[in-house]
Amino acid sequence: MRLFPSLSALLLIFWPGFLLAQSPFENGWQLDQAASNITYMSIKKGHIAETNSFATVNGQISEDGTAVLTIALDSVDTKVDLRNVRMRFLFFETFLHPQAIITTHLDAAILGDLSDLRRKEVTLPFSLSLHGVKAELTAPVIVSLLSNDRINVATVKPIPILMKDFGLEPGRAKLEEAAGVTITPLAIVSLNLTFDRTAPGSAPPPATPVVTASAAMETEGNFDRTACIGRFEILSRTGSINFAPSAARLEPSSTALLDTLYDVVSRCPDLVIEIGGHTDSQGKASWNLGLSQQRATAVSDYLQAKGIAQARMNVAGYGETKPLVPNNTAQNRAKNRRIEFSVVN
Repeated sequence: MRLFPSLSALLLIFWPGFLLAQSPFENGWQLDQAASNITYMSIKKGHIAETNSFATVNGQISEDGTAVLTIALDSVDTKVDLRNVRMRFLFFETFLHPQAIITTHLDAAILGDLSDLRRKEVTLPFSLSLHGVKAELTAPVIVSLLSNDRINVATVKPIPILMKDFGLEPGRAKLEEAAGVTITPLAIVSLNLTFDRTAPGSAPPPATPVVTASAAMETEGNFDRTACIGRFEILSRTGSINFAPSAARLEPSSTALLDTLYDVVSRCPDLVIEIGGHTDSQGKASWNLGLSQQRATAVSDYLQAKGIAQARMNVAGYGETKPLVPNNTAQNRAKNRRIEFSVVN
């Protein structure tokens, strides 16, 4: 996180040629992914700590001193496949927000004595863009000069990230419901980053690298039956397939999840799935039954238009007959208006 100002200063001091250079960031710097890691700790049931990481992180410092660290949230690694899927679809909603970005602009004067000290603690500001929210934060870090062309930046202590500050409370509630546990609304993040100077003559790193889902730590090829069933159950909990009020017209905001659904269905080629529509209890039961059928059909039509055979999809409308929760509050009624996916055979 604003770990990078240290980088610039270190180069200026330790490498004499940089003292006379017009830019201390000449050629730029690149994160050594194999020697770097970002981890976060979460607490469930009030006392069980779990530490997870991200498999794909890119980091660059451009020649103008702009430092960018890009985290592929699809690469969240809990060491359990379906837990990874829950984190992607229910918590981070990576079909809408595929990456987190940490940025700073480096000040070459911050670590003027690093060449003598070799290791120095500094407090650095940074911006964090996560889940559609951007916040300004600070963190104490240790900057270590490893060689002329290599440095390490590591957090002194874990950085607390409140889920509510980044709109992640609904995702936490979905995780709690899916896993049947309570989750503390706080994540503790640690960074250990190593950078190498880009070789002279190499193309400078992009100012804002883009990390796509193709870089995610995900099973390649088709899924087995267990993985398919688990994914359909998780996709059913996202609440991200939306329709116009009292209509079966899909809202544009649904496209990202429907495209993810298409990918999953495509990778479960031997299975027939049911697409089930559900409503709340507002209005006449007969109207709700018809609306739920129409909405499920709209999802089936979307998948068929993308190439899923109609024979692989059974469409069912359940109306208000299978509520998840009592229809006694607006929040509960919203939960009951849903599309669910399950394996038929």
